[in-house]
Amino acid sequence: MNQNHPVADLFPMLADDELRELAADIKTRGLLQPIVKDQQGRILDGRNRLAACKLAGVKPEFVTYSGDDADGYALAVNIQRRNLSKGQRAMIAAQAQRVTRNVSLRGTADVTGLSRERIRLGSVVLEFAPDLTDNVVSGVMPLDEAYRIAQERKREAESDTAKLASLRNAYPELADRVTEGELTLNGALAEMRERQAGRQRDIEQGRRMASSLVNDLMTAVNTIAIAHKQGERLVTSDMVNQCQDAVSLLASLIGVES
Repeated sequence: MNQNHPVADLFPMLADDELRELAADIKTRGLLQPIVKDQQGRILDGRNRLAACKLAGVKPEFVTYSGDDADGYALAVNIQRRNLSKGQRAMIAAQAQRVTRNVSLRGTADVTGLSRERIRLGSVVLEFAPDLTDNVVSGVMPLDEAYRIAQERKREAESDTAKLASLRNAYPELADRVTEGELTLNGALAEMRERQAGRQRDIEQGRRMASSLVNDLMTAVNTIAIAHKQGERLVTSDMVNQCQDAVSLLASLIGVES
């Protein structure tokens, strides 16, 4: 059984009607161009011709590629012969870079005749919208449309990363639960907002209590002062000392010298 080179496998096969036409032509005139294999026996060029030969009942002919750049050859020979749009070619070129790791962006651009920027669009789709790759390669979706969707997903991913960082800074345990899959990011953010709202409610309640305490204390001081002037001693020295201790404690808690 013949195995295809991974770069050659990136290209879509002919439609059934086109394959039948090719098979009929091969049956009539024979295989005019042999199928090319690499030194490992993988098909670099001619997958459709091989399929058409089988369909026509014609014995295929093979030759072996003798160069030192099988990856680049598979990309160049297939991309030039197929009726593909620039968007389809750019998407396949971006895939080829990942499949082989032997083809640089510059080299891919030279081989395909595409701009580096066009190929980069395909790379963004692969990174953030891989589910749209086949649609672009098959011609169902333009590359520009897939890139727009990929960019939206990229922004969302970057936003989620920033949100997770903010969550980890405020509530590390919630961030850990998100990372471990126990909570969704949105669920953790909702919990964070609820905690922050609860904390704010506690702060407001504390402010009201402090204000009330100060008012009550001032009222008590005035009442005691009046009673003292009238000869009534309502407060002992121990009570005064306890009040001083309480004020000193409060001052230390809020960072104010008493």
